[in-house]
Amino acid sequence: MLSGQNDHKSDKPMDIKNLIGVSEEIIENSKLHFAIGPGPNYFEALEIFCRGEFKQWQEDQSRKNFEKEYILALIYYGKNEWLFAGVYKRLGVEYINGRYKYSTVLLNIASDLVGRLVIKYDKSFRQSYVHTRDHIDKFELVEILRDRYTVEPFPGYEKVKINYQLLKSIVVQEEKSWQTALSIVKGVYLISDISNGKLYVGSAYGENSFWNRWKEYAQNGHGGNQSLKKVINDYGTEYANNFQFSILETRGMNSEDNEIIKRESFWKEILLSREFGYNKN
Repeated sequence: MLSGQNDHKSDKPMDIKNLIGVSEEIIENSKLHFAIGPGPNYFEALEIFCRGEFKQWQEDQSRKNFEKEYILALIYYGKNEWLFAGVYKRLGVEYINGRYKYSTVLLNIASDLVGRLVIKYDKSFRQSYVHTRDHIDKFELVEILRDRYTVEPFPGYEKVKINYQLLKSIVVQEEKSWQTALSIVKGVYLISDISNGKLYVGSAYGENSFWNRWKEYAQNGHGGNQSLKKVINDYGTEYANNFQFSILETRGMNSEDNEIIKRESFWKEILLSREFGYNKN
């Protein structure tokens, strides 16, 4: 799962209509779909897009939201940023078990930009389905990703279980949901060596907490830890592919650093990572 790399960053406003190549007819006869999950999981639509299920998800509606002939779909990507998910044509709709089941087809319009074009738009209203003509002229180009976006959004602290290659991709691409989530809490993390079962317990605090700490691992595989550094020096940087990263517990950013360090020591004792793992203190 690799997120797209930046191919183009905007220094001046660009006409998004011309970039997408969408006609005035479609603009006049389409609804904008600002696809966003319910709070606090704003990235639900992005996660569904990564799984390749966005079309089916969009077609299932609780109301008759797509009474125009076309749909221009944008997916929540971050504050005031939206990922272009394509232009769809409405073929029909059925009312089944209290739901409106739409039938749509993804048009071959800017298909090379689907999952790559990131648009800036300050959506200051609650509606998710609005007339395209009233808003498209206010769109600005943020960037065009080199590759289609495929990194799944942050799954929740208790569900983090990622390998080294995915960690590198998340850090290199500065994936927004991960960066935000890992920057706003302190806590204790675990690195598991899946080749031998050895564990390393570490703590994250200070500015940007987990994010800054895990960036160090992404850069060199060992994050400065002496035991892990020795392993990397002995077997090469590719050995880091054996490392799996997870989170043991989190605390608020107002927690004292000493408290985090105490919790780190607690987990070392529980997991015996000093006796049988990579912790040496």
